[in-house]
Amino acid sequence: MSLIETRGVWLTNTDSKVFKSQQRIAEAMDFLAETGFNVVFPVVWNQGMTLYPSQRMLRTVGVEINPAFVNRDPLAEIVTEARRVGLKVIPWFEYGFASSYNSNGGLLLQTKPEWAARDRNGKLLKKNGFEWLNALDSQVQEFLLDLVMEVVQNYDVDGIQGDDRFPALPCEGGYDEQTVALYRYHFGHNPPQNPKHQQWLQWRADMLTAFLTRVYLKVKTVNSHLLVSMSPNIYDWGFKEYLQDSATWLRKGIVDMIHPQIYRRDFISYKCLVNQLVAEQFTDATLAKLAPGILIKLGAYSINFKHLLQIIECNRELGIKGEVCFFYEGLRANNHALAQVLRNGPYAKYASFPTVADLSSISLSNKKSVALWPRIKRLLINLF
Repeated sequence: MSLIETRGVWLTNTDSKVFKSQQRIAEAMDFLAETGFNVVFPVVWNQGMTLYPSQRMLRTVGVEINPAFVNRDPLAEIVTEARRVGLKVIPWFEYGFASSYNSNGGLLLQTKPEWAARDRNGKLLKKNGFEWLNALDSQVQEFLLDLVMEVVQNYDVDGIQGDDRFPALPCEGGYDEQTVALYRYHFGHNPPQNPKHQQWLQWRADMLTAFLTRVYLKVKTVNSHLLVSMSPNIYDWGFKEYLQDSATWLRKGIVDMIHPQIYRRDFISYKCLVNQLVAEQFTDATLAKLAPGILIKLGAYSINFKHLLQIIECNRELGIKGEVCFFYEGLRANNHALAQVLRNGPYAKYASFPTVADLSSISLSNKKSVALWPRIKRLLINLF
């Protein structure tokens, strides 16, 4: 029986030179395949710009692609080179509903100021340096959905990935005139001034869950084998701070893979948290979807190789078949030390990347769902 595991890594254009040329991309794909990885998550949306030529961006802000990549298509190059060595590709919409970082909204909000998220004082919503689009606005949602559809319709990818900003909105948001009016229509009064009021949190989170449902269904109308992958903040911190109701996403079946960002820098903290997540959030039917996000490098920090091995061993003991590492350059640090440890240890034996069927419950009800999919797909096409 062949081994099936998720062995993933995020590819960034920040603190990394992988995207500088197709030659660098090809070398990175060779390196990852040789190390035992089987899937890459390349960034395609950050800083209010795409890393592929986007007609939607051209129509919206007049800029087709991040200026660093004019006359290139990094996503197409990654797909070509990844396919050459047998790696799967799941593009990562890093910024999600964030418009910019310490840039007062950037080009997107300069062009579309009505898309700005607002805090209870009416100011542009900003949290931890990021300025935010109004994720509850239908036009903003349509914009991001259009970017997703461009990618899945125009590239030979294996799915799409959201993260701690997709779908998400800082809990301090939702005080724009449109959202306040909608809340008042439903409840007869204005939203609470306390942004963490439980009912106010849940109402806004439900709107983001509804958006993710749309994304999931639209992606599946293109190809039912495409994976909808999410890397949210850890529940329920992510719910309280960023309206990410990932427990409900799992319960509703609107994610195929989930990679909670368990970015802990000591093993005991990681072990406690992953044990809690498995016990409280996952069932036998959904555990196959879990492949935790692991922090291996950030700034001056690099994970100790013993810590990484302990994490992977802990995952397997819990029945977790995989993990995703943030980020690529951590594997190259210290003369490729982490990569060598993986290649000679837990990733020494080849593992196939899981399919949609591998990630689903094998219950009778699920088999019926698979059999019904063609009919469901026709209905969805008619809806959209």
